[in-house]
Amino acid sequence: MVLASFLFGLVLVLAATVYVCVRGVGLWRVAKATGGQFTAELELFEERSARTERLLAEADASSRNLQAALERLRVSQARLQVLRTALERSQERVRWLRVLLPL
Repeated sequence: MVLASFLFGLVLVLAATVYVCVRGVGLWRVAKATGGQFTAELELFEERSARTERLLAEADASSRNLQAALERLRVSQARLQVLRTALERSQERVRWLRVLLPL
């Protein structure tokens, strides 16, 4: 009777060991696949982050170029206004000559 109980216990221990080993190998495979998927997603995230940083840097450079162009435009508009004012003054000063000059 003791021998039968011992053998039965030994069979249960061996069956449990095999079950745990099979489940452990399955878990290891799932963990390995999941780790690969996480790695792939992290690489994709890093690639997208780098692209976003590059685009932000380009946008910043474009913004600086735009600010410089706007400043040049303001200077040019101020010069144009000075020239227009000078032209209007000169036209008013010589307006009386138009009566004498044939066109």
